[in-house]
Amino acid sequence: MQTTNPQSYPSPSPHVIIVGGGPTGLMAAETLSRQGVRVDLYDAMATVGRKFLLAGKGGMNLTHSEDFSAFVSRYGSRAEALRTMLTLFDGAAVRAWAQGLGIETFVGSSGRVFPVDMKAAPLLRSWLHRLREQGVHFHMRHRWIGWTEDGLGLQFSTPDGNNIARADAVILALGGASWARLGSDGKWVELLQQRGVDIAPLQPANCGFDLPWSHFFKEKFAGKPVLTVAAQVSGSSDGMRKGQFVITEGGVEGSLIYALSARLREQINVMGHAILELDLLPDTSVERVLQLLSSGRGSRSFSTYLKSTLGLDSLKLAMLYEVLTKEQMQSTVELTSLIKKLPLRLMTPRPIDEAISSAGGVKFEALSAQGMLNACRTVYCAGEMLDWEAPTGGYLLTACLASGKQTAENVLNHFSRT
Repeated sequence: MQTTNPQSYPSPSPHVIIVGGGPTGLMAAETLSRQGVRVDLYDAMATVGRKFLLAGKGGMNLTHSEDFSAFVSRYGSRAEALRTMLTLFDGAAVRAWAQGLGIETFVGSSGRVFPVDMKAAPLLRSWLHRLREQGVHFHMRHRWIGWTEDGLGLQFSTPDGNNIARADAVILALGGASWARLGSDGKWVELLQQRGVDIAPLQPANCGFDLPWSHFFKEKFAGKPVLTVAAQVSGSSDGMRKGQFVITEGGVEGSLIYALSARLREQINVMGHAILELDLLPDTSVERVLQLLSSGRGSRSFSTYLKSTLGLDSLKLAMLYEVLTKEQMQSTVELTSLIKKLPLRLMTPRPIDEAISSAGGVKFEALSAQGMLNACRTVYCAGEMLDWEAPTGGYLLTACLASGKQTAENVLNHFSRT
């Protein structure tokens, strides 16, 4: 990532408080401190980047290598709202930034980008070393609890009592409401609403969903992966998406479910339930399935017939028995249709604290064009606490980094005008 010479400010240099030590806050701190701004970063936890580290335990997915137009489209209804900041700091910029920290990356077979060692900790250590060298001052175990009576200072609860801090500008980078044990608990919502900030309700994103399996099914298949299927949300024009997911004791979860979670959640919000349509044989056409089933089962049991004729495994076969009536199973035409579009009725998303990320947050309409809260002058919001969401695959992290950088640039522009 290209560095620029620090700006020259009258003494003393401008002072910024950042609340939140996730990737958004750390990127804002890096951008500001590089330009000679005094930065104090506060976080409620004992160390920064806890969610970042946990997310990297299974392999640190930094970003995605697909072309920019496809990349931006992954942000759904907020794609245009995020386009400017993603242009400022896209997937290629993320890779260059990591390389500047001594972390080499590679593109996996899915197009996702990972550090060569697949770990998050070395990157975070190098990043924090850089930030400390640039003069960023960290205040840990400082939980933001609101403003002072004059509305100009921030109050923090600490193990040693309450502290008050003031600065020329404040960046709130407090995350969403998933994984509360790591610091993202959404408690900031009430504090901002008290100041008149318009906030969309926080909801689970990239989450599992509840489905009332029979006792037999969940006893036998909970924890088992459903391999090589395609899925879509009923009524969606997006078409089938191929992938895998996992059966849980109470429903479904996994990468394919997460990719569809926004539409599933919204359908549940409107209808009280959502219909997930599965193609159990995505590599076999409807015509071919019908042809194979029309050959007849002879003396074979019905289960053996379906397994041997279509190659359905025990789990997929059991899913058919969970959903279909006896009459539907005995109709070759109807069975064919349902093998290619099996409807699963999902009732509720899993709780937000179990979700990988969250949707909702500070509405963009509550911000000025420069990202400042209309209701709180010199206070900016960034990252996942804004009203957008992203699928897994590096999109969430990239947007959080980009939001931190853009917000810091907005603060620098504010200082240059005053």
